[in-house]
Amino acid sequence: MQTAIILGATGLVGTELLKQLLDDPTYDKVKVLGRRSVSVEHAKMEQILVDFDQPATWVDKIRGDVLFSAFGTTLKKAGSKEKQYAIDFTYQYEVAKAAAANGVSKCVLVSSAGANAQSKLFYNRIKGELDAAVAQLPFENVSIIRPSFLDGNRIEKRTGEKIALVLFKFLYPIIPGAKKYRPISVSIVAQAMLKAARNNTSAFKVYELEQVFELAASNS
Repeated sequence: MQTAIILGATGLVGTELLKQLLDDPTYDKVKVLGRRSVSVEHAKMEQILVDFDQPATWVDKIRGDVLFSAFGTTLKKAGSKEKQYAIDFTYQYEVAKAAAANGVSKCVLVSSAGANAQSKLFYNRIKGELDAAVAQLPFENVSIIRPSFLDGNRIEKRTGEKIALVLFKFLYPIIPGAKKYRPISVSIVAQAMLKAARNNTSAFKVYELEQVFELAASNS
């Protein structure tokens, strides 16, 4: 039996991932790391509330077998590029670094389609920088999951994103090259993350969108 650590359990992907982790017999303990409590109660779940700006108070608590990182925000919600960078890069990297130092053997990280450390797009650059930084940490296995538009029920309203998602579902089949950015259900992303955690062959593996679909559907 194993212990899973999940960062970002209150987000769109994280909420679904937490549900699947709690149902997965592979894990007898699930540590939920975050700034606020989740509304779920479960016998095998432990909530760890942290102030990410005070790492000395929580680094020793990041212990287990697999770190699932699904943390993130938007520029609008963060309020500034500096704050978004702190959430999307710094906090996630510091948690991953603590996990690796504490002997956690695997890390499964939610990134994004188009992630590139040299990108001119701020969001894509953050994701690319985080992917590259986590890849250098001493985990036995690192899996990077790169979904595109996420299809799921958000708590907060994002009207523009919802409209774009609906339009893209109709348009991607007829727009050349758009298939690699087609929407993906958060349940599929979560399934892929759980299956990526079973990887014992590759020290580092990036799953682009099509591979995320394939991984979730596989029997591994």
